[in-house]
Amino acid sequence: MIVLKEVKTNKDLKAFVKFPFDLYKDSKYWVPPIIREELKTFSKKDNPVFNDAEATLFLAYKNNRIVGRVACIINWLEVKNQALKKMRFGWFDFIDDLEVSQALFNKIEAIGKYHNLEFAEGPVGFSNLDKVGVMTEGFDSIAPMVTWYNYPYYVKHYEAANYKIEKSYSESRFPFKNVKTEFFLKAQELIKKRYQLKALSFTKTEEVMPYADKMFDLFNESYASLSSFVAITDVQKEYFKKKFISFINPEYIKFVVDKDDKLIGFAIVMPAFAKALQKMNGKLFPLGFLHILHAKKHSKDVIFYLIGIHPDYQNKGVHAVIFNEYYNTFTEKGIETCFRTPELEDNYAIHQIWKHFDPEVYKRRKTFRKEL
Repeated sequence: MIVLKEVKTNKDLKAFVKFPFDLYKDSKYWVPPIIREELKTFSKKDNPVFNDAEATLFLAYKNNRIVGRVACIINWLEVKNQALKKMRFGWFDFIDDLEVSQALFNKIEAIGKYHNLEFAEGPVGFSNLDKVGVMTEGFDSIAPMVTWYNYPYYVKHYEAANYKIEKSYSESRFPFKNVKTEFFLKAQELIKKRYQLKALSFTKTEEVMPYADKMFDLFNESYASLSSFVAITDVQKEYFKKKFISFINPEYIKFVVDKDDKLIGFAIVMPAFAKALQKMNGKLFPLGFLHILHAKKHSKDVIFYLIGIHPDYQNKGVHAVIFNEYYNTFTEKGIETCFRTPELEDNYAIHQIWKHFDPEVYKRRKTFRKEL
């Protein structure tokens, strides 16, 4: 018999966060989250997303042992402002037992129906800056820190519960040696001259901060047309600045501004922290932070986390300016491999940006949907 228990205490929340450590303990491809940061994600005190969203967490028990978990999420900005009556769910993990997953699906659907929502979709987080999708290909490669990993059996559980594919994402990689300057070197000079643009690079985090709010505003503008996009609020900007900006090498943040110093393009790249996180096994202290610092300084792999171009400048080659800046930085640092985070497979504009680098798709993932 499967028993579901709502997470209400700190003890329960720690059990929720730590369940994947048991589920994936024998996997060499799973990357553990930092436990203290994962706990903060679900803290109403720490995470301002709860100003406009709610999450109910559940643990599934069988024979008094935890065998599954799920976060049932409603983003009220999405429901009320966009009239998208979606029941979100994420942090969805379970043993290979259909009875377990079905009990968790039933709970997701019951909450959605209670709130008069029209469909459930997952796995997704609170917003577009969270992890997304269940892996359908690429199980034999290490997961980046910004994605979820799962076993191959997950897909059959969605299908058994009558969930259908909603969105498809791909993740790709390419050797840095694939980057040929002829595709952007001359073009970026012409583009800067034609539109009176200037590239900004940084060496200190405090140099980035005056542009951080503008970056999040531009993120909202440049991604607004994508499906299921939920804008970042002003309160969330402050949260993400503290959570992400100080975590990223300032030299890996590139901005493009116009003659009036208005931000019209940005990109954020992160060192690959996956192997460091595996060594840490979820703990920053006493020595875990040293693995992070080492990867931050010495990783030869990087992950393109975000690229945003103002709608007025899209399809005008601004990405060439950004690529030129990264080419110089990566050459200096001896970067070997570039990875891309999950991108919608129907986002043809972003795929066109990368085509000259001969990227290899090495992972695919999906979100699944069911009408309520």
